Amino acid sequence: MEILSQMWSLLGLLTVLQNVLPSQLLSLLHSLYESLQDLLSPYSYFEIPEFNGYCGVDLNDLYRHVHLYLNAANHAPAAACRRLTLSRSPSSNRISFAVAPNHTVQDAFRGHRVTWTHHVDTAQDSLEEKRSFTLRLPKRHRHALLSPYLAHVTARAEEFERVSRERRLFTNNTTGSGSFESGWVSVPFRHPSTFETLALEPELKRQIKNDLTAFADGKEFYNRVGRAWKRGYLLHGPPGSGKSSLIAAMANFLCYDVYDLELTKVSDNSELRSLLIQTTNRSIIVIEDIDCSVDLTADRTTKKTQAAKMSKRKKSQTASFTRCEESGRVTLSGLLNFTDGLWSCCGEERIVVFTTNHRDSVDPALVRCGRMDVHVSLNTCGVHAFRELARNYLGVDSHVLFEAVEGCIRSGGSLTPAHVGEILLRNRGDADVAMREVLAAMQGRMLATVADQTENEDTTVGVRSPESVLLMGSPENWDALSGKKRKDQHGGNNNWDKKVKFFVRLRSLTRSDPGR
Repeated sequence: MEILSQMWSLLGLLTVLQNVLPSQLLSLLHSLYESLQDLLSPYSYFEIPEFNGYCGVDLNDLYRHVHLYLNAANHAPAAACRRLTLSRSPSSNRISFAVAPNHTVQDAFRGHRVTWTHHVDTAQDSLEEKRSFTLRLPKRHRHALLSPYLAHVTARAEEFERVSRERRLFTNNTTGSGSFESGWVSVPFRHPSTFETLALEPELKRQIKNDLTAFADGKEFYNRVGRAWKRGYLLHGPPGSGKSSLIAAMANFLCYDVYDLELTKVSDNSELRSLLIQTTNRSIIVIEDIDCSVDLTADRTTKKTQAAKMSKRKKSQTASFTRCEESGRVTLSGLLNFTDGLWSCCGEERIVVFTTNHRDSVDPALVRCGRMDVHVSLNTCGVHAFRELARNYLGVDSHVLFEAVEGCIRSGGSLTPAHVGEILLRNRGDADVAMREVLAAMQGRMLATVADQTENEDTTVGVRSPESVLLMGSPENWDALSGKKRKDQHGGNNNWDKKVKFFVRLRSLTRSDPGR
């Protein structure tokens, strides 16, 4: 009781002194008390306000990083906090965790314990709140811990922001006409395709995922070698082979935005460059059906034909006319500058993807090394891909008809993943009916293949092995890997053509002229 009475007496004395002493003297005494406390305390304190400066206009980026770092759902400091604030935005299903006002969170870094305190103060006669974080570090190790720890906080915050943010699907509109304000329109990107559900051979999945991971983690490498931080992918194969699903799986794997560029809506090369400038980092720029979007291969043939027919005097006139004509459309030169020119380095961590159903129709200059670095051949459904489809659509890992279906696949009766998926989707309620219908469709494909081979001997249908579907580099690599196969396939046809030409030549030589 005596102790309590003494405490009440001390509080009363402090109240009297606060009312009697001038405010300047009170402020001085408070500063002296804080200085004495800092001198005797074994900790150092660093305050991180929400806004920079005294006016409170510019948002403090470090405050945002600390907020993201502490509010990660799977982060230990946030989980150990006694009180958390939960929130969820209307456009996202993810729940956000926030440290409650005036609560402390503990963290560990390099064997030292650090604490964060979230301060929220409300000004008198105002609804505005002043927010800040206070970092407490051991005073003896503050110089060795402060900079590395803040770098660690920033890196983890950026990674959490990349994974948790809402991804968008952009497309270029026709009203912009190169305007920087309305070049793209977007919707939320919520495609469910992932590498776990993708109908691809396991080896091909592994190669693509390893290449994407190495690219995403290669910032220092690309800066050291002096290359723009970008990667080019060429996806080619028949319709329904899964090119669009692979793009969506790549975007979900890397947590990137997707820009679907429609070249037919782009008026000229200038608008193409302005659209490129507006794309953000960590994005995938997609041009589907590159061989059908615009006539790019005609540029080279037209110029060569004109150069052969025109004289030097007419060449200059033709060149000026060609420049005027090309200024109203997207040219091959503009697209090459888009993928590998000076304008391609306006941004970081971007992937450019071209898709085509006919690889040979694409200009070789557009898909050489440095522009399209990785060439992925997507063909008909293989054995492992079919098992993945059956597991996804039917929920079965084994079936009595699996061996029969795999025999059809190896014999050349394979269907595209889209065709198989449609059959399984239509009969997803009965696995037996679905497997029988898939087997019947593959057997019908085999009969059609045999009939085509009878009419045309040079028609071959097969399934590529996983080792041959991922090609790195330019078209020369394709020929080096598949040259022997092409030679075996077309060797008989070349011999037959030689025989036909020989008999035609012999007939022309033996034909006599009665008037001679």
